[in-house]
Amino acid sequence: MPPPRRPGSGAAGGGAATIAGVTSSPLSPADVCRVDLGTLTTPRGEPGAGSEVVVHGFVVRHPQGVVLVDTGVGDPTARDFVRDWRPVARRIDLALGEIGLAAADVTMVINTHLHWDHCGQNAVFTHAPFYVQRREYETARDRDGVIWEWFQVAGARFELVDGAQQIWPGLSVLPTVGHTVGHQAVVVDTDQGQVVLAGDAADSVASFEAEDPRLGVEPENDDDWRQAVRQVKRLAPQAVLFCHDPQPWRPRPATGGG
Repeated sequence: MPPPRRPGSGAAGGGAATIAGVTSSPLSPADVCRVDLGTLTTPRGEPGAGSEVVVHGFVVRHPQGVVLVDTGVGDPTARDFVRDWRPVARRIDLALGEIGLAAADVTMVINTHLHWDHCGQNAVFTHAPFYVQRREYETARDRDGVIWEWFQVAGARFELVDGAQQIWPGLSVLPTVGHTVGHQAVVVDTDQGQVVLAGDAADSVASFEAEDPRLGVEPENDDDWRQAVRQVKRLAPQAVLFCHDPQPWRPRPATGGG
């Protein structure tokens, strides 16, 4: 496969000011669509053991193209994954068809991280570049196992990102490490405020609000995970969407004092 590249002319570097977004955006919240990519069953030893967990990806309809955030569960071959998590994968081309798109319409894929339920169908999109944090890519490369095989597909083109960057106007990635060492969230600037596609920076509304990693799958680093959640909250987003919770987080309306 071609070697991974740094983002080129299509990705402008930036820090907190880029993420904050001070210019108007052509996007609206309706340009962000959830896609249903299957389910998992929480194994013993995890919070909520035995409960069904949804797996979602997201589509951003941007003026420059269609962006897919995470590709869901693939076809697990490792028996421990199947035994422990009992994944039920849903074909991503069928999921995209429900919102009027074909796989060929996807211009870019952003993987929030390289866990098996977030990059499992990357192989469908070798016509598009995959944006991932460099540290995430290099960590996955250095670990043996099926995860590397899932996303290291023939013809894949990886654009390695270092830190917070604007990818297209109104579309940025923000490092949110903790769940993994190179996790990133996607920030979409809309005319009603920012929408954050959190990946697994938090598993659910409950874990996000409480800043409690015990309410979700155990992160690699609890302290980093909490810092990532607080970093997202500091953006004061209009909404935060999660890959494993169908409910969005929205800020609570201010109440008047008496």
